[in-house]
Amino acid sequence: MYFFYICLQQPNGNKISKQRFSRNNELKAKGNGAYGCGDYETAVLHYTEGLQKARDMQTLYTNRAQVAYIKLQKYKEAITDCDWALRCDEKCIKALIHMGRANQALKNYGEARGCYRRILDIEPDRTSLVKQYLTQVDLEEKKEVEEKGAWDAFAKGKEKAVTVHLLLEKLNKPEQMIMYYCGGLELLSQAITDCTGQTLFRLNNGFSVIGGNDTVKRYLCQSSAAGFSEELCVSVLKLWSAVCRGNEENQRLLLQNSLEKERLVQLLAWESAEVRAQCLALLCLFTRDEHGRRLLIGLPDLHMLVKTLMERLCDEVSSAERVLSVLGPLAAEEQFRILLREDFATLFVPPFVRYLRDITSTNRSLLSALISTLFSMTADNFIRGEIAQSKECWEAFLIAMERCSHCDYGDVLGALLGLLIKLSARASPAAQDYAVPVSCRCLASLGHPDGHVITRSAGVLSMVLPQSQDATQDAVNGGIVKKLLKLLKGSGQTTTRYCIKTLAVCTTSSQQAREDLVKLDKRLQTLRRLVGGAGEMEAGNAALCLGHCLDIPGVAAALLGTDVVLLLLRHAARSSGKGRKTGSAQENAAITLGKLCKAEPRHMVKLRELRGLEILHSCLTLRP
Repeated sequence: MYFFYICLQQPNGNKISKQRFSRNNELKAKGNGAYGCGDYETAVLHYTEGLQKARDMQTLYTNRAQVAYIKLQKYKEAITDCDWALRCDEKCIKALIHMGRANQALKNYGEARGCYRRILDIEPDRTSLVKQYLTQVDLEEKKEVEEKGAWDAFAKGKEKAVTVHLLLEKLNKPEQMIMYYCGGLELLSQAITDCTGQTLFRLNNGFSVIGGNDTVKRYLCQSSAAGFSEELCVSVLKLWSAVCRGNEENQRLLLQNSLEKERLVQLLAWESAEVRAQCLALLCLFTRDEHGRRLLIGLPDLHMLVKTLMERLCDEVSSAERVLSVLGPLAAEEQFRILLREDFATLFVPPFVRYLRDITSTNRSLLSALISTLFSMTADNFIRGEIAQSKECWEAFLIAMERCSHCDYGDVLGALLGLLIKLSARASPAAQDYAVPVSCRCLASLGHPDGHVITRSAGVLSMVLPQSQDATQDAVNGGIVKKLLKLLKGSGQTTTRYCIKTLAVCTTSSQQAREDLVKLDKRLQTLRRLVGGAGEMEAGNAALCLGHCLDIPGVAAALLGTDVVLLLLRHAARSSGKGRKTGSAQENAAITLGKLCKAEPRHMVKLRELRGLEILHSCLTLRP
């Protein structure tokens, strides 16, 4: 306030204020420039000079805190700056992040968590960001506890702890015979059986000892099994697995080394089956938890890794199960899907199509896992569109469905139908082109002994038939109405939802479907039951079907004496309350009730008894 008072007293107060603001921005820019050049001390000086002239400039505090934390490790000063930044702007997210990092570096884990959680009070939609920061705190605290326990075990002379130290000393000897290193690595792998051993390996610079050994590096860089190189590679990979199993910090350190990251992909492409198997086993360890998956996704050569994995999937049935054990969990990660968008069609589709076109008893068990992986990938809209528009994929789907039905591969068929439901949820030219044969296969599967197959077949029909009039008519000609009615009499909620939606599609566009429905259920008992006791969506579609059937002469009269007016009125009344929104079930019920009374005026008697005219007029305008 004093500053503004002075400005008011001076004719050129605004000019002075603008000059100071400009000067402070200039100092901030100089500080940013020095920071970008790696001159952190100078950057701090510029920020400090700016703060001497404008103590309420929040960005100068947060910028100086960032420099102090990241490069100069002046964590207490960083916390002080963040505190001042929050006094300037209590909603400064950047200040809370830097304060959390500084507290984490000082091992003030509780305070760090508190800083990160305060972010959600300001911006509740930052849940994902806060979760990542909290995970970092948890891992750092876990690392500290593990290292303290490991040093204690070593200080007490515990056998396993001492063994790890001694073996690393022996392996650190240069220019030994290759079998010397193979034996030492095997012994070290056997000695590391718990977190203490893993931590002591790290604390004794195990990664540098193994990765920096010239003999080991020379043999790992080969692409063929010359001499004892295969044994050495297998020994190294077994050691990495023993060291990284369940240990987040060791996983991070292993993949932090650029050379090791390159070797991982190279070894996966080795001519030795045993080396490839051990490499896949190591990758599987990383995909077991979110931290490991993020490390793999962060690899700069992720695309090459995936390409090599897909090659293994195509060329080696024996390795395919482990390949999918790696790809499956990765496919569930959003960032993985985003990074693989551009290469998805070339990397994933060919092996997928190849397996679908040639289902055998050998690869049957793999197909469910492969389809599950593809299903996870379709969570990305771009990737889902790629598959949905691929005629090559739809051709493969048809071949696989035919093969599964003949060989009774219900598990594969069920997984495939689940994928098709997702792919056909949105209209696409390819889905429309293949709607007739796909619906034909699904219609046949409505009699499958596996309930999951029946449910998902009905689901595909409910998605595909609205996209093709020809497919709908073919399904009606094939007796779909009778099959759907049978399922609607005794199926679970999901099957019922799919079946009644499919029936609504058929009766909307096909007069024959309406006639078949009335012929099979003259008083529409099944539809009335769904209107009265099913969920909102099912009741709405049942009311829609019922309305379609009223176009058949005599149907409205056949419903005299039933509870149809009461059932429809109950749904129509739900939309008439104050502040209530009209849903499809209410609209369909009101429209059908209007058609019913128009087709058979005697229903008006019941409607008047129930005082339904007022309700009906409130949500529906009757048209001639």
